[in-house]
Amino acid sequence: MFESFINKLQNGTFITLETTPSRSAAFAPTIQKIASLGLDKLVDGFSTTDNPLAKLKYSALFAAMQLQNQFTKPVLATMSMRDRNRIALQSDLLGANEVNVRAILALTGDSAHYSDQPHAKGVFEGNSNLLIDIITTLNGGVDMAQQKIISPVQKIYPFAVIDSYSKNSAALQKKMSKKVSHGAIGIISQPVYDLQSAKKLLDMMETANSEHSKHCTLILGYFPITKLRTARFLDENVPGIHVPHAWVEALESASLISPEEEYEIGLNLSKNLFEELKSLHPKIHIMTANQFELAKAILS
Repeated sequence: MFESFINKLQNGTFITLETTPSRSAAFAPTIQKIASLGLDKLVDGFSTTDNPLAKLKYSALFAAMQLQNQFTKPVLATMSMRDRNRIALQSDLLGANEVNVRAILALTGDSAHYSDQPHAKGVFEGNSNLLIDIITTLNGGVDMAQQKIISPVQKIYPFAVIDSYSKNSAALQKKMSKKVSHGAIGIISQPVYDLQSAKKLLDMMETANSEHSKHCTLILGYFPITKLRTARFLDENVPGIHVPHAWVEALESASLISPEEEYEIGLNLSKNLFEELKSLHPKIHIMTANQFELAKAILS
């Protein structure tokens, strides 16, 4: 399963869909929603988020296991450095490995300052590069103390993330190169909203691979926008994302007509962007904040 998944990443069309577990002891409703819309037939795999914004959610690793068991498609299970030291990270990776959760999206994680759990403290023993190093070490048959693993792991595939936009291109290039040097096989960008930004990221990836003689693949992040307030929030408040002024203007004009017009304009802009990105570089990670009907509208 994972070998063909990685082959698609490196040589073919690769479309994944993000899922965000809720603050619940049940992940089944999310699986049922995906199945009812037939989304599993439209994507190559899924991802599960790990307590984004440090807010308590169902386990990303258990959610990944359930998605894989239900749809027989690989899942990128996110692991945040915020919540675990290297003991817990290695322990979770070993346990996940036996149930075939073997694609890991390494994140440093949002600050615990944003948490909905009073007095929660971040661990942050290292950033996401440490997790990639841990995966590389486990793949070599030993733990971080160079002790032999009794039953070796099945190969684990490390993924990373990168901003899609920066006023300082050199700093962004340096971050990407570092992730490549640590061994990420795929890097997912923050949402991209124009082809120029996508092309810049592709050039950066080519440079990073050349510098380190690697074959890491860029995956373009994609988040459809159907509301003016979403466009403004992403552009003004989320570092590493730039929404073109033309999008904001179009949504603003549409919002003055009706909410339905605003939605239609946003959907058309988003669908056109998806097709353009797919033609340029058919490796796309779709994020919809669990608005799975929207994902279906884009993919259909």
